[in-house]
Amino acid sequence: MRPATTLELLATPAGVSGVRRALRAYGADVQLCASELVTNVVQHLGEGVPVTVRVWCDDGGRTRLEVTDPDPRALPVLRASVGADEESGRGLALLDALAARWGVAYGPGRGKTVWCELEAGPGGGAVPVAPVVSARGPGHRATAGRDPR
Repeated sequence: MRPATTLELLATPAGVSGVRRALRAYGADVQLCASELVTNVVQHLGEGVPVTVRVWCDDGGRTRLEVTDPDPRALPVLRASVGADEESGRGLALLDALAARWGVAYGPGRGKTVWCELEAGPGGGAVPVAPVVSARGPGHRATAGRDPR
């Protein structure tokens, strides 16, 4: 497994653009999924909520993204359809379309982690350029989302 990138921040609109910049080395799909998940925290839990974003590539080229927040009750919901005039509701549909699988995990403490895995692109997957900021074990149990296994 390659080194992980871990970002700890307060969820704010400005923080979303910072996450995109920090994850540039992982490619546009990872940036989009991360910004959608952090935006969901801002919209559904409020600004200033502490969030941890963690990304790494495994040896097979798959990239895993995790966004952890402190509220275990606010679960992501994939909407069946979104009207053309609606201003929100497409974020999880984008994530669902891009990710090989995704879900929600509960860790040993409070909170939840929304995660997704993206397949390697034609170039064999992105290699992070940022060093590990902090380490956090991925041992979570999936409880919701899309997992085709």
